[in-house]
Amino acid sequence: MFYACDKRDRTLLPHDPFKAIVAPRPIGWISSVSARGEVNLAPYSFFNGINSRPPMVMFASESRKDSVRNIEETGEFVCNLATWDLRDAMNATSAPLPHGVNEMERAGLTAAPSVLVKPPRVAAAPCALECKLVRIVPLETHKHQPLASHVVFGEVIGVHIDDRYVVNGALDTAALKPIARCGYDQYAVVEALFSMTRPET
Repeated sequence: MFYACDKRDRTLLPHDPFKAIVAPRPIGWISSVSARGEVNLAPYSFFNGINSRPPMVMFASESRKDSVRNIEETGEFVCNLATWDLRDAMNATSAPLPHGVNEMERAGLTAAPSVLVKPPRVAAAPCALECKLVRIVPLETHKHQPLASHVVFGEVIGVHIDDRYVVNGALDTAALKPIARCGYDQYAVVEALFSMTRPET
């Protein structure tokens, strides 16, 4: 099967498979604060690490949501790790609530203070990345037509890790059980790992 994206046969594929193909996608559970101090927490599945020295992350918002506005105002945010144990709370924070509503409180989550940035982190999240804004880039099509989407790039300046998940000096990812977004309303959980050594030549 092949289809041009603007000519998908909706009788064969009524649901767009794009997100099911680019899967699983890590979830950036982004906490931010507005210039007025209003806390926002929202999950973004267009999220990933993009550099290691220094560590950097990115997330994309398909509209100019509160997270983008807050980060634009304050230049700071936190990426909280969404895990199996926190799946329901993470999903609750995806609800389209009015501007200024604290999703963290609404989902019954406890906020913990960050060390180097103002936005709080999710206390129950076993890992969190404190970030400073590098750049916000508005997206456009290959025909240079502007989109409502924005990509936020941030530099990680502080890392929180629950010591229970450090084994022999390494983070036990499988024990964390991070969840990831797949297609449609489906998710995956990491519970098992395998290793491969990169070839030298």
